Amino acid sequence: MSDRSNMIARQFGIVFQIPEYLRPILESKGHVLPRYNGDESFELPIPATFVVDRDGKIVYAFVDADYTKRLDPIEIVSILRNIPTVSKS
Repeated sequence: MSDRSNMIARQFGIVFQIPEYLRPILESKGHVLPRYNGDESFELPIPATFVVDRDGKIVYAFVDADYTKRLDPIEIVSILRNIPTVSKS
């Protein structure tokens, strides 16, 4: 999913503001956030995985501020296999 300007991430409450003192350091390494974000917010989303059922309900959420921690793909597949396939609608 692409979420330019972090509009969706902001709705989930998983966005943080890069402090002013870190911005020049990021830019010196080629990470010019306004170019990537499409705005001047200097925001980054916290990495997250959401599993959503057919009715649009979040049935599993994994969020960790440590960007090196991600949900294991095997666990994601296991979660997906346990979602009922019949919609309540």
